[in-house]
Amino acid sequence: MPRGNQRELAHQKNMKKQSDSVKGQRRDDGLSAAARKQRDSEIMQQKQKQANEKKEEPK
Repeated sequence: MPRGNQRELAHQKNMKKQSDSVKGQRRDDGLSAAARKQRDSEIMQQKQKQANEKKEEPK
């Protein structure tokens, strides 16, 4: 009777679980909360500016 793949299946399931849990974590960039908020704000402003420029081009 072939019963040797349970360990392999459990290993695959565990690897998938670990990789999924890593996806949602933020990397530690060493910034304080205020500095991170400022940086993210600047990035979002740049993205919004680019989106507005792209929106106005076809007209």
